[in-house]
Amino acid sequence: MRNYLKNITKEAISKLEIDYNDDIVIDVPTKKGFGDYTTNIALKLASTLNTNSRELANSIVNEIQDEKIDHVEVAGPGFINFYLKNDYLFENLNKIITEPNYGKSNIGNGQKINIEYVSANPTGTLHLGHARGAAYGDSLARIMKYASYEVTREYYINDGGNQINNLITSIDARYQELKGIEIEFPEDGYHGVEIIEIAKELLKKYPDNVSKEIIHEYGMNYLLNNIKADLKKFNVEFDIWSSEKKLYENKAVEKALNTLKDNGYTYEAEDALWLKTTEFGDEKDRVLVKNDGNYTYLLPDIAYHMDKLSRGYDKLIDVFGADHHGYIPRLKASIQMMGGDSNKLDVQILQMVRLLQGGEEIKMSKRTGKVVTLNELVDEVGVDASRYIFTSKSLDTQLDFDMDIATKHNNENPVYYIQYAYARICSILGDYSGEIKTREYHNLNSSYVLDILSKMYEFENTISVAASKFMPHLITNYVYDLATLFHTFYAHEHVLTDNLEKTAEYINLIKAVSIIIKKSLELIGVQVYEKM
Repeated sequence: MRNYLKNITKEAISKLEIDYNDDIVIDVPTKKGFGDYTTNIALKLASTLNTNSRELANSIVNEIQDEKIDHVEVAGPGFINFYLKNDYLFENLNKIITEPNYGKSNIGNGQKINIEYVSANPTGTLHLGHARGAAYGDSLARIMKYASYEVTREYYINDGGNQINNLITSIDARYQELKGIEIEFPEDGYHGVEIIEIAKELLKKYPDNVSKEIIHEYGMNYLLNNIKADLKKFNVEFDIWSSEKKLYENKAVEKALNTLKDNGYTYEAEDALWLKTTEFGDEKDRVLVKNDGNYTYLLPDIAYHMDKLSRGYDKLIDVFGADHHGYIPRLKASIQMMGGDSNKLDVQILQMVRLLQGGEEIKMSKRTGKVVTLNELVDEVGVDASRYIFTSKSLDTQLDFDMDIATKHNNENPVYYIQYAYARICSILGDYSGEIKTREYHNLNSSYVLDILSKMYEFENTISVAASKFMPHLITNYVYDLATLFHTFYAHEHVLTDNLEKTAEYINLIKAVSIIIKKSLELIGVQVYEKM
């Protein structure tokens, strides 16, 4: 409908012999009573044409005549408000009921998208920040696939850098301690309980001695398998698990370094090799090779992103923590230096999560005294509530995760509130024994019903915007609003009545609501239940 109204408005503007080829924004009014849709095009045009915006709006309205429009009004300084006939809402209701993939958008048009998220170092367990990134990345992948993008979900394993050496020495130190040998724990070592668990298992298998190679292989497999298990439990899976180590083995890192040198983007200073990232907008140049000969983590990252681009993706989406915000300019600069297109890289920044209980912030796990892990959160709260809450806000805003609310089985818990709407509809449909199947509507005219119909009509556009702007929270907020409208309707009207025609129409209405609730929750990795 937005595109339909855009075309009508453009036609009206052209009739006034005004040359305008830019996009016309059609919005849903934030307040009831200001039409079904609105546009500020008259205000925008008036400033460039040096004319009165309200007079221009009236001139545009006088040129608009269409069978789908009931009437058009000018409001305020020149907003144009469209009031539509309800026929389009009824047509859409029938589409929801009859089309198997209602809301599926073609906006992606088969573009190849790579979404890399989580990518936690395999040196410990996943925590709250990883959980938010996992919920975001997986939900975005689902939404973009439904919008006809060709999506690859990727996890980058940092198994080739200095952190792996620290992991090996940490496990070895715990192994020696368990044998009763006094040893100084490495300064940069890892202190997690999982390191001790690995050392215990190694001691059982190798009571006398264990090589660094075995520690490396066993430790990596143990930790990576735990990460995969935690993610699967969280309803998150990946298509590709990429290895930093392999980038070294196949000489991709060395090739990237030589390319940067050959292209004239490096120089030596202070016994180190530097990259001229300031030439591409970075605040300062960056070290590629340290004075001890070791590579900084920027170099394998450059090789990794060039590897992804070489696979033919139209867009790379990376989900980074807030502490990596300054890393974006140097990474984009590096891609340009390598001859790649940095515009293909889009980085989404993940802000911190505060875990609350009893009104106070929880910073440490009750079980281990360390950070709260993803696995602990899921055990305490559940997958559905966790994923819903993590996806409920824009990724670039701080998120307060209130465990008291997340564990409630009442309307204070937003995901329960939505799931209960679905279960309530299933109960009504189960009680309905009629066989009347109608596709014409004469009784769907109350404000409660029309609000639901209007909200359901927004679903297709919400999918398109959420996919194209990488905003899964739009789906989360949308389905909550739809559930609210249904609960309000249910509190004021009866679905099953003695009026068979009205009942049949209402059955179609609530069936459509259940279809959209189920699809919306599915797109953010949340289950629905027929009984609660």
